[in-house]
Amino acid sequence: MDEATAPLFQQVADLVADAIVDGSLPEGERAPSTNELAAFHHISPATARKGLTLLTNQGILVKRRGVGMFVEKGAREQIISMRRRNFVQNYVVPLVDEAAKLGVKRRYLSTLIHDVAESRGLYE
Repeated sequence: MDEATAPLFQQVADLVADAIVDGSLPEGERAPSTNELAAFHHISPATARKGLTLLTNQGILVKRRGVGMFVEKGAREQIISMRRRNFVQNYVVPLVDEAAKLGVKRRYLSTLIHDVAESRGLYE
């Protein structure tokens, strides 16, 4: 697992959500089990379960008794919608705050964002 600041269970939920968004875990497919996630990421099954439960509570995954967890229909769009709602607060505000601390001018910040976006294939 990543040494990020988010709790491990949140990182598990984010990794599964990322797989849903990028299409590697399509809607209707079985999600990795608690034990599979725990073994792969070298974490406790309780931590993996907590991450999957978070996604279940959000309506991203559905539990089918005796079969496992599956990606709900519409999960990808739901995740994208949630992430878009949080985008400004989680990414833009900290970026602008740090730029202000460093004395980066707005026009230069805009140029930096444009250049990085272009280098990543994101065009207008």
